Amino acid sequence: MKRLAILLLFSFVGIVHAQHMDNDKLELIIKKNADTLDGIPGNWKFIYKEIPMLCVTDETNNRMRIISPITSSDRLDKDLLLDAMTANFHSALDVKYAITNKILWSVYIHPLKELTNEQVNSAISQVYYAAKTFGTTFSSTELIFGAGSIKEKPKDATPEEKIYKF
Repeated sequence: MKRLAILLLFSFVGIVHAQHMDNDKLELIIKKNADTLDGIPGNWKFIYKEIPMLCVTDETNNRMRIISPITSSDRLDKDLLLDAMTANFHSALDVKYAITNKILWSVYIHPLKELTNEQVNSAISQVYYAAKTFGTTFSSTELIFGAGSIKEKPKDATPEEKIYKF
């Protein structure tokens, strides 16, 4: 009986602390972080530390993504693509590099309702760092996992003709 009471108590505490993120709360968090914000609920464009980002949500299907364009995928060589895929395992952490519509993006995807304020703040930061460090450390934070991690490359290791920021 005591065990059941403890289990119920912990279950209740989890419910009380549940975030239940929605577009209104998400917009307030983005506003606090962004230099500029434009758009409609569930489809925002914003600038964070001079990096353009988009946030798209689908409340009905409980999805959210924050993304930042990095470069045209046509301009990437095999080595950069391999480095990006390696980074997805070691150094990009919660953010991934992904290609769609011939654009390489820094992408954070998560169920919307379960997001916490801290996760949104972290997502914005990680999308920023992954976009900013593409071509050098390919990292979303200073933390890098694994022995196969990409080592920092000299600034001239990624020629401008292969990568450009949108």
